[in-house]
Amino acid sequence: MSAPSLKNSLLAREPSVGCWLVQSSAANAEALAHCGFDWLLIDQEHAPNATADLLAQLRAIDAARAHGARVDVVARMPGHDPAAIKTAMDCGAASLMFPNVESAQQAQDLARAMRYAQGGNGGQRGVAGIVRAARYGLDDAYLAGANQHACTIVQIETPRGVDQAAAIAAVEGVDCLFVGPADLSFGLGHPGDLEHPVVREAIDHVRAAADAAGRALGMFAASPQQWLQWRRAGFHMIALHSDVAWLTRGASAALAEVRAA
Repeated sequence: MSAPSLKNSLLAREPSVGCWLVQSSAANAEALAHCGFDWLLIDQEHAPNATADLLAQLRAIDAARAHGARVDVVARMPGHDPAAIKTAMDCGAASLMFPNVESAQQAQDLARAMRYAQGGNGGQRGVAGIVRAARYGLDDAYLAGANQHACTIVQIETPRGVDQAAAIAAVEGVDCLFVGPADLSFGLGHPGDLEHPVVREAIDHVRAAADAAGRALGMFAASPQQWLQWRRAGFHMIALHSDVAWLTRGASAALAEVRAA
């Protein structure tokens, strides 16, 4: 099993462009996988994606890969539950994003929950060799290589998380610090205003912490222009909004053109 391209790009701190999947639609996941994104994120925190929905979308993205799509996949967990982590990884998700990480201890616990116990690494992931991730027991190399391919992405989205960013970034096994701009701006008292000096100072603090530890840095962009803005600011893993945004924006723009004719 080759290392996922997203993890490789994060380790190299290279730019990537992704898209949030929030509609619980395997068809959307498969279609967007053909569009050229570097990664797609299946959101289980704010979208109605249960385990069965996650599994269906993983299969749909794999179907697109079978036809030449070069896209990685991330599952955003609803929280920090080790049981949910184990299930997502057994389904075939090697890259997981965790919301609201506020301490080095939380980050360490999450990284360990994603890894099997090997060589005193503190891994906590339960072992099962007949899961989908291991091709239902047909991939003899899976268990030996799973820890190497596990990719841990932690979201910094509260003032406490910002304060602890340096300690979080220093945790072994953390691959990316991903700023949660909406929650962070709300928590700082300036909802949605990412240009407010207080919010920008917090974002800059996380960026400096990631840079000092040699970690990749992530952000959500609402438009191509904002994507370029964050890239120029030194971010690496940047989402280009979501499946629902491109659906509604495309439909709204077409309708506006028709009604104006």
